Amino acid sequence: IAARAPICSARSWYNGAHKPQDGAVVQGRSQHARAIMDTIEFDVELDARKLSCPLPILRTKRMLAQMQAGQVLKVVATDGKSPDDFTDFCKQTGNSLLSTTRQGDEFIFYLRRRQV
Repeated sequence: IAARAPICSARSWYNGAHKPQDGAVVQGRSQHARAIMDTIEFDVELDARKLSCPLPILRTKRMLAQMQAGQVLKVVATDGKSPDDFTDFCKQTGNSLLSTTRQGDEFIFYLRRRQV
């Protein structure tokens, strides 16, 4: 059995590289990200504010398990490690990370449930 990399990577514990500066967008350009957020339709929203690693990922995993293939989940989280964690989670599980943005202290993720 192959070992999987941990969802909460060691690099997020040891340096601040995972924390973008205030107002920065984690992925994409600021205006482009706003346009994406205005046009992405989602089926379910998960509030993961004030939860620390690994709880945002665990709640996301539980919610995705209840969803149909192709549905979109919007997750709002405040944990500074979330961008790295959600990127790793989607790579490991086969779900699509459609968008990652930051608004103030909140990170907003859009994930598409993988095909079964």
